Amino acid sequence: MQTILGAGGAIGVELAKALPHHTTDPIRLVSRNPKKVNQTDTILSADLNDPAQVDKAVAGSAITYVTIGYDYNTKLWQERWPVLIKNVVDACMKHQSKLVFFDNVYAIGGDNVKHLTEASPMNPSSKKGEVRAAVDRHILEAVEAGKLDAIIARAPDFFGPIKDKSVTMSLIYDNMVKGKKAQWFCDADKIHSTGYTPDLGIGTAMLGNTPTAYNQIWNLPVDPHAPTGREWAALFAHELQKPDGVQVLPGWGMRALGLFVPILKEMYEMRYQYDRDYFFDSAKFNKAFRYTPTTNVEAVTQTVAALAGR
Repeated sequence: MQTILGAGGAIGVELAKALPHHTTDPIRLVSRNPKKVNQTDTILSADLNDPAQVDKAVAGSAITYVTIGYDYNTKLWQERWPVLIKNVVDACMKHQSKLVFFDNVYAIGGDNVKHLTEASPMNPSSKKGEVRAAVDRHILEAVEAGKLDAIIARAPDFFGPIKDKSVTMSLIYDNMVKGKKAQWFCDADKIHSTGYTPDLGIGTAMLGNTPTAYNQIWNLPVDPHAPTGREWAALFAHELQKPDGVQVLPGWGMRALGLFVPILKEMYEMRYQYDRDYFFDSAKFNKAFRYTPTTNVEAVTQTVAALAGR
């Protein structure tokens, strides 16, 4: 059995689609209101904030994937993430399940985002980053103690046919389809790597089913060409046949508007990902698996076509 905790989001769904191509194990999808992705999936409704329900969800799993995405709120993250990961790690050790944690790169802060590799130091420069660094360290400590086989699979910001929790889609696609100008934070002329959710799901499935990949950090496959915010907007404008151009919200504007717009208040501490180059390097994965990520152009084309029902 391979189990996905938090199976209803964009990454959980793409992972569920990919897994049958990499394993013959049964697949179990776990969330509050799980829905089958493949005909043969089994589903389990659970509140994963309850340690007893986490234990039940992990029991019988050869591999447990964590693709949970809590709402974008620092206080909620501080309350939920450390407890969840402790419960998941405890359950995996108890039931001898391998763990694959789908992670972001928030644990890496400041100028280290200019070139993000698996060797980039954990040096968070945000409260959300401090939370992610703490949960990463909890997993790595269990690995180093020989109590757990685990993978931390990292991704940058992402977008795809399922719009769930995508800053890129909110800033660019959603505005354009409403006839508004695309938006960007801080500086639209800095490069910004962005993952494509189908590639991220495939990469996570490949890692989970490769025994030699365990007990390492991996950057998931992302097109090595990183467009600027302005270039991302142009790619979507071309596919949507909308006017080009970007409205840039500077850092001070994020802070001011954050008094009235909760998501901007939450994004303000993350401005370091937008006011300088942000390059995510997945060369380790691409070389190890001989994988060529979907190009940004093709990813945008496929995303717009899928959302248009084509």
